Amino acid sequence: MNALAATNRNFRQAARILGLDSKLERSLLIPFREIKVECTIPKDDGTLVSYVGFRVQHDNARGPMKGGIRYHPEVDLDEVNALAQLMTWKTAVADIPYGGAKGGIGCVPKELSLSELERLTRVFTQKIHDLIGINTDVPAPDMGTNAQTMAWILDEYSKFHGHSPAVVTGKPVDLGGSLGRESATGRGVVYAAEALLNEQGKQIKDLTFAIQGFGNVGSWVAKLIHEIGGKVVAVSDITGAVKNQNGLDIPALLSHKEETGKLNDFGGGDVMSTDELLTHDCDVLIPCALGGVLNRENADHVKAKFIVEAANHPTDPDADEILSKKGVLILPDIYANAGGVTVSYFEWVQNIQGFMWEEEKVNRELKKYMTKAFGNLKSMCQTHSCNLRMGAFTLGVNRVARATQLRGWEA
Repeated sequence: MNALAATNRNFRQAARILGLDSKLERSLLIPFREIKVECTIPKDDGTLVSYVGFRVQHDNARGPMKGGIRYHPEVDLDEVNALAQLMTWKTAVADIPYGGAKGGIGCVPKELSLSELERLTRVFTQKIHDLIGINTDVPAPDMGTNAQTMAWILDEYSKFHGHSPAVVTGKPVDLGGSLGRESATGRGVVYAAEALLNEQGKQIKDLTFAIQGFGNVGSWVAKLIHEIGGKVVAVSDITGAVKNQNGLDIPALLSHKEETGKLNDFGGGDVMSTDELLTHDCDVLIPCALGGVLNRENADHVKAKFIVEAANHPTDPDADEILSKKGVLILPDIYANAGGVTVSYFEWVQNIQGFMWEEEKVNRELKKYMTKAFGNLKSMCQTHSCNLRMGAFTLGVNRVARATQLRGWEA
């Protein structure tokens, strides 16, 4: 099932549980605006090449729309739509005053030079600058983009609208980015995992972890779990996978990845197949890569007792059912990976105030938001006798529906 169909299915189930009016349900599902633009740039060799860019603005009932921009060959309107909708529910679950949006360009960033990426980003910004803004829609980095991409968007946008640091988040600190933003998604995942495990009478330091994906999020998750005393027994990314049942030396693995660009050949563990990681023997599985990795083919072989969804939509609905029957507790993406957008909110607030926070304050506030959101999620689970995923969806959908009704959506 593709991401949009799965997201719509979860939304409709939450709407039924909440008893939403059918007209309101339909209104909440339809995106506020879909933007599709053609971006033609000269390559370094002088030839012209065209890419298609998207921005889907899903909902603004609770505040400006918010969401990443990804550069990836598989970016299409369906995927961007699903991720924009997920952002609407995610910001509501975290209780930050945003709606949801998402953007992307269908390209292979590794095949483009730095100057080509800059030209592509600037052309994309020129095409959408009048549809984004500090109080309208605030982009952020996502797969294939980073702080430098945000710096280019900020600069190009400011040519049209004057200096506007709050128009994007995830910027370099020198341009008004927040301290703690780089580690925020990974740190939020760890705070979310702590909240779930504490509720189950368990602690990170007593458990084993397998992490799929070793990019920004996965590497921070591994680093923080290792620092707390948890045992990371397996890690994978597109370059390969390594395992060590006694626990991997994460600082050494991070150094090895930085030096060689890959996980293979790491002396402190054994090579394994990347597919094997999802079914590796561990207490907690943390998928931090692409969506749809847990499906009906492999769900039955998952040995973890807990799954913390650091990626967007890593578990498709078929796998959800299989895992639930096995008694696996799944902490859903719209809560578990909300740390990034929460610290993006802190960055936006700092930019608007023109007053920057210490990193310690950023991390402390993040923990407060993640812990409070878990309590709210659990109370929805109890109220509606549902699992964690539906607890998160009912929490998010209910908040957006309430805001929509209060604004007088039928007027």
